Amino acid sequence: MHLVLSDVTTTTDRRAALKARHRAAILQAARDLVDERGGRDFGVDDLASRADVARRTVFNHFASLDEVLLAVCEQELSVIIDRFLADMARTPIGDGSRASMFDELESAARGADLAPAISGMYRIIGEPGKEDPKAAVLTQTAFSRVTERLRDEVARRHPGADPLDTALLVDSLMSGIVVIADHWLTHDGPELTPDALAAWDALLSRLVHSVRSGYMPTS
Repeated sequence: MHLVLSDVTTTTDRRAALKARHRAAILQAARDLVDERGGRDFGVDDLASRADVARRTVFNHFASLDEVLLAVCEQELSVIIDRFLADMARTPIGDGSRASMFDELESAARGADLAPAISGMYRIIGEPGKEDPKAAVLTQTAFSRVTERLRDEVARRHPGADPLDTALLVDSLMSGIVVIADHWLTHDGPELTPDALAAWDALLSRLVHSVRSGYMPTS
């Protein structure tokens, strides 16, 4: 009986490892194709061939090509959000007021290297806007997924805070980042030149000032 259970566990582990390798290969293939073709101008067959997997294997992991691209975008954003959360973890927890929670988010947003992530997303899914509505939808979806992570972290740090206040604060900031990202891509990016990075910093400061006015007491 022990040997049988051991064999089952070994088989399960191997399947899990193979599944993880296939998923990683698909995502890496998507990144490579985006870099080579300058965008999402490829199909599932191209992706499967580059990843050296069967077409059905792609669909075993992802419902559509858009889901593959979203996963790649989430990887881009997750690196930044991980830094964001790490910076928040190093920031002393305030008194739980909306103003103090915003101070923590602002510090993390300024410390996170957001511009390269925005530039990377542009290469993957295109610039959001009227000329490419799908890019706008994908961008919003990617940001909404990472916004949930930020909500959870702020709520964890401030368990006594009003959940609605937490959601409004985080969503206001992240929605604003989507807006300034669109503006930055249109007028300054996506190349990460010194001028473009300075423009991003100025836009982020403008956003922080705008959102902060709703969370700071009036004088």
